[in-house]
Amino acid sequence: MTTSTRHEPEIDATLRGIFDAAGAEGYLHCREITASADAAGVGLAPDRPVVTASVFKLPVLLEYCRQVSAGQLAATDRVRVPAGGRTVGPSGLSVLRDEVELSLRDLAAQMISVSDNCATDVLLERVGIEAVNAGLRDLGLQQTTLVGDCRRLLGDLADDLGGREAAEQLGAGTDPASLAGVRSLDPAKTNRTTARETTTLLARIWQDTAGPAEACAETRRILGLQLFRDRLRSGFGEDVRVSSKTGTLPGIRNEAGVVELPDGHSYAVAVFTRARSLAWVQPAIDASIGAAAAAAVGHLRAQR
Repeated sequence: MTTSTRHEPEIDATLRGIFDAAGAEGYLHCREITASADAAGVGLAPDRPVVTASVFKLPVLLEYCRQVSAGQLAATDRVRVPAGGRTVGPSGLSVLRDEVELSLRDLAAQMISVSDNCATDVLLERVGIEAVNAGLRDLGLQQTTLVGDCRRLLGDLADDLGGREAAEQLGAGTDPASLAGVRSLDPAKTNRTTARETTTLLARIWQDTAGPAEACAETRRILGLQLFRDRLRSGFGEDVRVSSKTGTLPGIRNEAGVVELPDGHSYAVAVFTRARSLAWVQPAIDASIGAAAAAAVGHLRAQR
C-alpha cells in the first residue's frame, strides 16, 4: 500500500506552529483508511527516520497475533515470570514484586494497555525479533526495524550516560546536546520507523491486509485497550474512538494510532516528537500530539 502526501504550505505551517509552540520538533503522517491505494495523506517530514520508543510494541503485537492465527502460538499458553531479573519500567509487571503467571494474550494486553516493558520482553522472546522484522519486510516496510527489546534499549541508554543513576538524573536542566551520542535516541542505532510507514502499517491492520483477518481484529482489539489519554486522544471528542500506542524516552514523546469518527470515516495518524528540553513531564508536547493529529484529520476531511 502506498499513499501520496500533499505538500500544502498552509497545513505545513499549522503543524510546525503547533509543535514549535510546545517546544518540540514534530514528524507526522495522517491518511484516511480507504480501499484506494493512492489516497492522499498529509505529512510533516513523514519519511524521516525517527526513534520509535515504545511504538515498536505495535509490530510486536501484530506478529504475536499473526503467529497465534497461524497456530504457531496459543494465546492461552501460560508464562511464569519470576520476581527477579525483570526489565525495568514504570508500569505493569515491571513494578510488581512477586512472581506472576499469565497467558500470552494477557502479556500482549499489558504490553499495550500500560506499555509494560517486562511483558513486552517476555512476549518478544516468544515471538522472536527476527520474525517481527521479517513480517515488516513482507508488508513492504523497509524503514521500520527493531534492533532490540526494552532491556536492550534501556541498557544502551544507561551505558551511554554512565549508568542507570545518571540516566535517572536527566531533567529540565540537562542540555539535550549532551545526549548526541546516545544509541537509544539515534534512529540509525535503535528501533526506528517513519511516520508514513507507521500509518501504512496501521491502515493495513484496519483493512485486514496485514495478516489473517482474525489476527488484524485481535491487534485492533488490544490497541483499543491503551489507557493513556493525554496525547493523541486529547485532540478528539468523547464520541471518537482512538486505538493507539504511545512511546516515551528522554526527549522523545510519540503516539500512533487510528481515529474512528462517528460518521464511519477512519484515519491513521502517526506523530513523533523530539523535545528541546529533557524535562520528564511535558504536558505541552503531549497536547501538541493531539492538536496536530486533529489539525491533520480536519485538513483531510476538508479536502474530501
